[in-house]
Amino acid sequence: MTTSTDIMLAADHHFPEDFESVLDDSSTHRSTIGCVIPAYNEEESIAAVIEGLLAQTRVPDVIHVVVNNTTDATVKIASQYAGPHELYTELGPQFTEVFVHDIGKNPDKKVGALNYGYALVEGYEYLLGVDGDTVADPRAVEFLESEAVSDTRIGGISAVYTIDDKPIKGLIGKFLIAGQRSQFAAFNMQNLLRGRNMAVLGGQLSIFSTKALRDVMRENHQSSPWVKDSEVEDSLLSLQIKSAGYLTKINPLSRAHVGGMTTLRSLDAQQVKWTYGAIELMWPGQRGDTKGQPFHPNLRLRWLENFSMLTNFFVRVAFLTLLAGSLSIHAFVFSPWWLLPPVVAVLLNLRIAMTMKERDARDVLFAVLMFPAELYMWVRISHFLRSWTRFLSRKKVDNWALQAKAERGGGNGYWAPFVIVIAVAIAIAVTWTMLPVMVQSTILWVGWPIVGIITVMQTLSMFLKLVRRQHGYKV
Repeated sequence: MTTSTDIMLAADHHFPEDFESVLDDSSTHRSTIGCVIPAYNEEESIAAVIEGLLAQTRVPDVIHVVVNNTTDATVKIASQYAGPHELYTELGPQFTEVFVHDIGKNPDKKVGALNYGYALVEGYEYLLGVDGDTVADPRAVEFLESEAVSDTRIGGISAVYTIDDKPIKGLIGKFLIAGQRSQFAAFNMQNLLRGRNMAVLGGQLSIFSTKALRDVMRENHQSSPWVKDSEVEDSLLSLQIKSAGYLTKINPLSRAHVGGMTTLRSLDAQQVKWTYGAIELMWPGQRGDTKGQPFHPNLRLRWLENFSMLTNFFVRVAFLTLLAGSLSIHAFVFSPWWLLPPVVAVLLNLRIAMTMKERDARDVLFAVLMFPAELYMWVRISHFLRSWTRFLSRKKVDNWALQAKAERGGGNGYWAPFVIVIAVAIAIAVTWTMLPVMVQSTILWVGWPIVGIITVMQTLSMFLKLVRRQHGYKV
């Protein structure tokens, strides 16, 4: 499936040699690809998703739209594309057929839809998973297949994904989408620079070897590839594929636009579900039927993310507390060195923005103005705190249901971290005023060096990311 254009693209981007060799592979084997689209209330996007797949240079051999628990017109809209399609592409004439399955009420939600789809395509060599709000670039499937066919060790490959911010309306929506675009860009770049090992083969747009899926099922005594009791079914499957001896990769040329969250309520529900599920994978032995794998290679990035969020939370709260305390007793002395961390942070955010293939002025302003990125970091910290609080409370909740409720406009739990922070700040302020001046001075004398040391280490870490080579990758 390789063309001379592939090779030129790789050379233009100066990709590492291992990827250039993939694109230069001359294999003429044509694999079989069965596509599964789990869809839940996707009436606004499902038409664009199917049209995007039918417009591929490498069209999947069959497309199954599996609609579950829907209450809108998803089935009606998708059914307009049902049936055979004879297409003429850059790679020649191709044929595919679209099937629409309405499986009604499904307690296993997206996982149930994916497993239903797997049963329909298990005879194909590859399963292409596409979310019901993901629109693939025209050559996305071609690039995924080219690399998958080139190396039998590959169990799954994910595309690089971002969010199309052009249709977004409203100040809050634009702000949240800019933050998510930056967050996704940083995550994708981290995976690309780690030998293109993808920690999470996301459901947005990934291709899986069905042989690898069968091996995962056999080794884990599962009747289906995805398990229903994980909050992050894609992360768990990625771990299992890696544990079965396969590679999990990210392809730098395959791209897709995914749906973003445009309200604080829906973003909180999504991020808390992701983080909560990741914590369960990181923490050993949380589920009787899922072995603890805290040191699994695909979880290293998760541990780093959580440690980074903890550090960000501590430094910000400690700095603001010590600053307020110093000002209250007229003991604050400004040092220009305190300007260095935010300057490095802005430069790092700007570099992330510049690595975006489809960056616009909003992405650049989000980075250089500092305030939007800082505000979004506080939003992410609230997700981090909510996730760990929910996990440590051991209260059983259905995060899938909570996310669905949030996307419908229900639930106000996302305000809890901000209310708690304000309450704690008031309590600290009252307690501070009751302390003797000598005690206040001692706290400041001990606290500032601790915050200073942690901030120096954090700034050094950001600087190393800032100067790290990126090998021409674009996200």
